[in-house]
Amino acid sequence: MTHVCIGGSTRCTRSKEEEQVYPKAKFNMATRMAKRVAERCARVSSSRAIGHRLRGRLGSRSFCSADGGNAGSIPLTQPLPGMPPPVYAALSNHSQDTQVTTLDNGLRVASMNKFGQFCTVGVLVDSGSRYEAGYTKGISHFLEKLAFGSTELYKNRDHILQELEKYGGICDCQSSRDTLIYGVSAETQGLPEVVKLLSQVVLQPNLTLDEFDDARVAIQFELEDITFRPDAEPSLIEMIHRAAYRNNTLGLPKLCPVENISRIDYRTLQKYLHNYHTPKRMVLAGVGMDHNRLVDYAYEHFVGGAPAWENSEVVGKPVEVDQSIAQYLGGIEREVRDMSNIAPGTPIPELAHVVIALESCGHKDPDFIAFSVLNMLMGGGGSFSAGGPGKGMYTRLYLNVLNRFHWMYSAIAMHHSYEDSGIFCIHASANPGMVKELVEVIVREFVNMAGRIEEVELSRAKKQLQSLMMMNLEARPVVFEDIGRQVLAIGERKQPQEYCHMIESITAEDIQRAASRMLRSKPSIAAMGDLSRLPDYNAIQEALASKDGRLPRKFASLFRR
Repeated sequence: MTHVCIGGSTRCTRSKEEEQVYPKAKFNMATRMAKRVAERCARVSSSRAIGHRLRGRLGSRSFCSADGGNAGSIPLTQPLPGMPPPVYAALSNHSQDTQVTTLDNGLRVASMNKFGQFCTVGVLVDSGSRYEAGYTKGISHFLEKLAFGSTELYKNRDHILQELEKYGGICDCQSSRDTLIYGVSAETQGLPEVVKLLSQVVLQPNLTLDEFDDARVAIQFELEDITFRPDAEPSLIEMIHRAAYRNNTLGLPKLCPVENISRIDYRTLQKYLHNYHTPKRMVLAGVGMDHNRLVDYAYEHFVGGAPAWENSEVVGKPVEVDQSIAQYLGGIEREVRDMSNIAPGTPIPELAHVVIALESCGHKDPDFIAFSVLNMLMGGGGSFSAGGPGKGMYTRLYLNVLNRFHWMYSAIAMHHSYEDSGIFCIHASANPGMVKELVEVIVREFVNMAGRIEEVELSRAKKQLQSLMMMNLEARPVVFEDIGRQVLAIGERKQPQEYCHMIESITAEDIQRAASRMLRSKPSIAAMGDLSRLPDYNAIQEALASKDGRLPRKFASLFRR
């Protein structure tokens, strides 16, 4: 075969010998193709024969037909003939109960079994910043940062983490105004090691000088981060508690003041631990294990030994616990701050933040559930946050505030409740030039809480609260904290179904009664940013006592400044 190029294209020419061979090759190729076609036809006919035989055994089934199938067809809703009946899992209405056992030293052990390979266990202590009246403020913050350090059996934090990694575990410590929580989540098979580790962390910490230095650095960094963070909520929560309770109990700072970072040392903590970290003020709570096993491990590791801080300086001294009841006083806390360039590179406008709060009730009060429903009824959020199911777009702060006033950046209701008192707040933010209008809008919403409540909004708030509670209790760590806090506060745990019934029984009259009770208290105000247009405290108090929630006429002006 030769190739000839003609006019830029290539043509093939064959010799005489090739012309004689080519017909034979063509015939052989056609023969092979015919054989392949025959084989495929045989396969198809064979598969059809198998299909006919199966149809004869199982019967004809028409999955899609215009007349709904033949009379002998089997609907998909019926079991196949000759097949064993299916066995379904039975629905059980029984829920795992929470069991509570008190040990010889006063430590309470509370647990609930839960299906799964992992468990959450920890120690909750009736300790926190509200008990620091006679101490250097900031002890609870230091204890949080010193947690899970070196102990009698573990040489440092890395040693603890390596032991937990054997069981896929994690640990954390969080302090609040009334509770200190040590928590660990790990595989259930590692429960003995986890309980031993918790006993060491809670009762046998070394609290070395190096650990104190590390804690000081961590606290200093956290305080600086809060100061320069665009989200002002952590600072505002501290300010509103200080405004509401002043220098007593719940008004004491949760975050360590900057001036106290260098003043807190081992001796400062020793006296506090001696008084407040006793077994009678602790609860060992767990989720996902057998209760008797947890009790046995608690007896082994939490009973008998003396805590590390019980040395010659404090042994024999009586335990002195502050039994003061929180006294709500009301007042105002202002922090003038330039927030125009607080977060360079972040598209957040300059805002002024205002929180207005009134006294509500403690979590043991009969009106606690009514205030919780009221909190959901008010709802709120941010103007530019993403929506979605359950967000609460039909709550009052969305319908009456964020959807009506374009200059309002955010408005959200919050309820902080403790053993003997609580505060109901609305946190709002807007451009500094609209602070007076912001205050008037929020005050009007407070006043309207005691007015007419539509049945549809009340029903929606109750369902939203119930669903939120049940959704949160699907998480094992949340169940752990719920068990520990309830047993620490009232000695037992109420089941979620009981709270659902209590929520469902709330009426509009209950909400109005709770709101009227709240409006009789003095307001607490926390404000941050450019506050040149913030109304006077007495004017806000007078507006809250009025029927329409409007500021006094002497503070209203025809032209805005």
